[in-house]
Amino acid sequence: MKRRAFLVLAGLAPFASQALAQQDAAPPVPLATLLDDAARLENLKAVIVARGGKVLAERGYRGNSPDTSTNIKSASKSVISLLVGIAIDRKVLTGVDERIAPILGRDFPAERDPRLDRITVGNLLSMQSGLDRTSGPNYGRWVASRNWVRFVLAQPFVDDPGGGMLYSTGSSHLLSAILTRKTGRSTLDLARDWLAPVKDFRIGGWDRDPQGIYLGGNQMAMSTRSLLAFGELYRNGGATPEGERIVSPEWIEASWVPRTNSVFSGDGYGYGWFLRRIGGEDVRYAWGFGGQMLYIVPSLGLTVAMTSDDGNPSAQSGYRDQLHGLLAEVIASARNAPAKTKEG
Repeated sequence: MKRRAFLVLAGLAPFASQALAQQDAAPPVPLATLLDDAARLENLKAVIVARGGKVLAERGYRGNSPDTSTNIKSASKSVISLLVGIAIDRKVLTGVDERIAPILGRDFPAERDPRLDRITVGNLLSMQSGLDRTSGPNYGRWVASRNWVRFVLAQPFVDDPGGGMLYSTGSSHLLSAILTRKTGRSTLDLARDWLAPVKDFRIGGWDRDPQGIYLGGNQMAMSTRSLLAFGELYRNGGATPEGERIVSPEWIEASWVPRTNSVFSGDGYGYGWFLRRIGGEDVRYAWGFGGQMLYIVPSLGLTVAMTSDDGNPSAQSGYRDQLHGLLAEVIASARNAPAKTKEG
């Protein structure tokens, strides 16, 4: 196979950026060959590549298949974002500028910072609440608490609402709590009802907090095929292939507007989606711990879902960058692949 693809897929992270920079210097690797060689990535479980709604190729590795259920971790934050968008469309919520205090105020601390009253639904979606994070080193203490919603709301402010990005699963969990309070139904029930017309979309196991609220933005089981179906809904402007409207196209567009930037990667962030340029194209992607990836490349009509071992980190290890590199190769190959047949 071509040297540039080998450097990326063999996990030689120091050479990956050089290989990507040279991607136009040689003909693209055929998609089937590319996904066969992706088996070199030891944590990779499954990949599906679709273009224009048609599966071009799919692979499972080490006994896994695209139908194997996987904990998609923080990629589920994009699912929470979609549910919020549907709730706005259905007038359950008034919009992203709706303040959370009237909904969650009973869980505010007795001596509260007045900035709590300024936090909006949009601030939670874009990780700009201003509250200290409950991800990273604070995650364990948070999920060991007796009331996750109150724990998040009791965190000190480290920025003003609408300030810098503070990536926090607690912010997504507040959205799950808001949906539950406003509808009187569980977030899982809403997802299964509102997304029922989306073929192949299924949520399996999903953790809940001590009050029974489904964890917004983590610990959600989904197969690679289900993840792809979710991505296809976004690629198709919020409608199923049959034309049934699930969410407004305006919500899709709003979700992909860069509102802040990750302090860790520099990537843009919208409403539950990261934004980055990969392989010469603008890409929107959902990302979960371990390497649970959903990429959408609107310019090419491309949707790519990847699931990985959820027990190993993907950011500091360089594995996430290897998956970005794999996508860059998929983009180069898909530009020349017909959107007609399904390989392997």
